[in-house]
Amino acid sequence: MAIQDLFQQPLKIINIGSPSFVADYDLQGVDHIHLDWKPPANGDLALIRALSELEPYRDQIDAANREAVTRVKQSEARLVGIKLAKEVVPNLKDRMILHAGPWIRYEDMAGPVKGAIAGAILYEGWAQTLEEAEVLAASNTITYEPCHEHAAVGPMAGVMSPSMPVHVIYNETYGNYAYCTVNEGLGKVLRFGANDESVLMRLRWIQEVFMPVMDEAIQLSGGIDIKNLVAQAVQMGDECHNRNKASSALFLREIVGSIMSTHASREQQLAVVEFIRKNEHYFLNLSMPFAKVSMDAAREIPFSTLVTSMARNGVEFGIQISATGSKWYTYQANYVQGLLFSGYRAEDAARDLGDSTITETRGIGGFAMGSAPAIVQFVGGRVADALNYSIQMNEICLDQNENFTIPTLDFRPTAFGIDVLKVIETNVLPIINTGIAHKEAGVGQVGAGLVHPPYECFAKALLAFVEQVRKDVQP
Repeated sequence: MAIQDLFQQPLKIINIGSPSFVADYDLQGVDHIHLDWKPPANGDLALIRALSELEPYRDQIDAANREAVTRVKQSEARLVGIKLAKEVVPNLKDRMILHAGPWIRYEDMAGPVKGAIAGAILYEGWAQTLEEAEVLAASNTITYEPCHEHAAVGPMAGVMSPSMPVHVIYNETYGNYAYCTVNEGLGKVLRFGANDESVLMRLRWIQEVFMPVMDEAIQLSGGIDIKNLVAQAVQMGDECHNRNKASSALFLREIVGSIMSTHASREQQLAVVEFIRKNEHYFLNLSMPFAKVSMDAAREIPFSTLVTSMARNGVEFGIQISATGSKWYTYQANYVQGLLFSGYRAEDAARDLGDSTITETRGIGGFAMGSAPAIVQFVGGRVADALNYSIQMNEICLDQNENFTIPTLDFRPTAFGIDVLKVIETNVLPIINTGIAHKEAGVGQVGAGLVHPPYECFAKALLAFVEQVRKDVQP
């Protein structure tokens, strides 16, 4: 076409980047498409230079990431028991309490975490009153460490103390383990910072009745294939983070026969079955260690930019990547945007909290929202948003989960394998769906919604990765 003929044809306008011209097109009735484009790394020159510096090593990075992805995909997760944390969790010492998210000092902790710690102290019998527990918690006689440092994960406050029962998940492919407490159900629960006598009574029942019955049942069953249950549940309307109805029902179906074959009394057997049956979120505390045991198999692979964990403690959000192992890259946690329960306002909410983002790290949770359209009634938005999020996450991921497919997207596999480089290059952040905790201890859940990790976590991880590459390639 001759240049003189170009402007005699109907114009097809693509507006790139700045939206400032869009209003003019609308005013003039001009058809257009707006492309929401930003330069890589949001135009940050230091990050752009870091990306450029990595170009000569792309083949090594790609090979390392293929190895990391393969390890995650080949991981098999089997529930092999429920034991006291002090019996199985590595390096969990007396007078030590584990918490969700990256490292944090007690004095800096969020209200729900402090409340859960006080409850754990009462549960352990280290103090007799709440006032004594709070004083002890603030003393230097209690050690606090992240769950992730002990191959463990915990929802919301994530508090784990030595006498708490934990699910034991075994990776049959690579031989590593992961651990998570038992989900208490809804209402007043320790994970939201509640610590009154009703909470403690439930925790003691879980230890004294539920744990021995369930552990025997698991042994009788030969163990439960958790990865298989996740795969089924994703096709049945769950995303295995905030919606666990199908997965909890599937788990109960698998274990109920063994429960009824234990040596426990019929009354105890029925009580255990009812506890699981009435708790639609029971499976969350299995999907989390499933994801953890899989992602841990891909740790410490030189040159790999795979994100192996995302977690938050109610103050900071932290990520870890394969190449740099257990080092955390942190920034102030965001507030969750979503639906609040009646009577609560945005200012009542705590910042983003919990280890449950390990599910998104594994490619379920928010990444699988397209498989759980009903979740939008809980976290807000539209069904189309849930589908679009599941599609968009492919932009920042290294691979897809062939085992986890989304019926509403023609059985498209969910995206997984968050890549720090892709996040910085595309400016697309992982999507997380999650509960909202009240900022004060003991109030509990006040809503649910969507949240993104802070961009700064990925920027810090990229710069640290470049430093690591420089060391690795020194002659």
